Amino acid sequence: MRVFRYFEKSLKECVLTIGNYDGIHLGHQTLINHVISESRSLQVESAVITFEPHPKEFFSPEKAPQRVISLREKLEFFQAHRIDRVYVIKFNKKFSKLTASEFVDILKLKVKAIGLVVGSDFRYGNMREAGLDELKTSGIKVTQPGTIFLEKERISSSLVRDALKQSNFTRVEALLGRPYMISGRVIHGEKRGRTLGYATANIHMFHKSPPLSGVFAVKLDSFYGIANLGVKPTFGGINKLVLEVHLFNFSKEIYDKHVHVTFYKKIRDEKKFKNAEDLSQQISTDIKAVKLFFNL
Repeated sequence: MRVFRYFEKSLKECVLTIGNYDGIHLGHQTLINHVISESRSLQVESAVITFEPHPKEFFSPEKAPQRVISLREKLEFFQAHRIDRVYVIKFNKKFSKLTASEFVDILKLKVKAIGLVVGSDFRYGNMREAGLDELKTSGIKVTQPGTIFLEKERISSSLVRDALKQSNFTRVEALLGRPYMISGRVIHGEKRGRTLGYATANIHMFHKSPPLSGVFAVKLDSFYGIANLGVKPTFGGINKLVLEVHLFNFSKEIYDKHVHVTFYKKIRDEKKFKNAEDLSQQISTDIKAVKLFFNL
C-alpha cells in the first residue's frame, strides 16, 4: 500500500472512496468492500482519500468529537484489506476553499478516479456546495451502497463514540464488526507501578483523546491484563490521557514494541486515592475482578 500526503498524479486509474473514516465501522466497511470489489472487477487500483486533521477539528477544534481510532490505526486497517493507495490530505484553509469543480478535476486528472463509492450524505467543495446529484454528472461512475443499520439505527461514528463513552463493548463490537482496540508503542514511564507491586507497560497512544476512561479488562496482543486509561489523579494528575497495562504472568521485554490493546469490560471509573497503599489495595481487587471476567 502506498500512502500519499498530497495529490500526486497517478499513472493508473482507480476506484475511490472519500471520508474521515473515524472508527471504520460496518457502514464504512461496506464502502471499502465495494471499492475493493469494483476495482478488482475493472482491473484498476483501489484508493481511499481521508483527512488529517478531521475537518471538524479544523473548523471548530473546541467542539470536535473525540476520535474513535487514530490515523495509524486507519492505515493499518487499509493495509490489512489490501487497499492499493491512500491519500492522507491535510485539511487546511486552502483545501477547504476548493470549489466542487476544482475537487472533481483533482479526482479525474491527478487521482485518475473512474469510479467513486460514497454514502448518501456525501458532500464536497467549498461550504459543502455539491452532493450526489452534481457528482453523477462529473463523468465519474458513482456507486452508493445501501445504508447499514443496527437495531433500526443507522451505524455511524457518533453511535460508536456514544457506546464507548458508556463502555458498552458488546455494542461497540456490533457496530465495528470487531472488538475495540487502541494501538501504540511501549515507552518508558515513571515506573510507579513497580513500587505498587504491579509493573505496567506504558503505551504511547496515537489518539489525541479516545472517548473512554477508567480501569478495564484487556488483552495486550495475546496477553491478558488490566489497563488504566486516565490522568493519574492519585499522583497529582496530568493533562493528557495515559494508557497503562499490567499483564498477568508476564516477564518479556517489550519496550519500543508496537502493540494492540483490546478492551473487553470496564471495571470501574478512575478515582483519586488518599495514598499509594490504598491504590495498591484497589488494584488487587480490580485484578481479581478482571481474572474472574476472563475466567483465569
